[in-house]
Amino acid sequence: MLKSMATLLAPRARRSPENGPGRAPAVTATRLAVPTGLNTGLGCDAVGVPARFGFKILSRLPAKGCVYADTDWWWWLVPGGSDLDLAWPLPSCYAPGAEIPDRGPRLIHHPDGTSPYTPPIPLYLLVCQLTGIAPAWPGPPVRSAL
Repeated sequence: MLKSMATLLAPRARRSPENGPGRAPAVTATRLAVPTGLNTGLGCDAVGVPARFGFKILSRLPAKGCVYADTDWWWWLVPGGSDLDLAWPLPSCYAPGAEIPDRGPRLIHHPDGTSPYTPPIPLYLLVCQLTGIAPAWPGPPVRSAL
């Protein structure tokens, strides 16, 4: 997570007299706020993609939860633990606890029902398709011959 977060924040870093030469400004994080009335019983994580992929993913997903955007990134709420056994391909970013860099994300899609979640598997497959990365699934457990 730290490497992904650092990668996200690096393009926005600017020098200023307060930061000194070569020092990036402190960037705060924010937790995506789930609209009132939506059930978050599964916990909340988020998957972010660069904005250039946002409309493509949003238009192709059969089911959509809460989607947030700022000028550079789009974020989908997914159930907590949606990274288990999945390696989300770069340039996507997986954010446990839906904690993302604070660049003023705003809710751009509110789900029709009571769930804030986008199903993670269709989202994962679309992200893989758009980034040109083959989906990687873990193999079945191997039994020992002992």
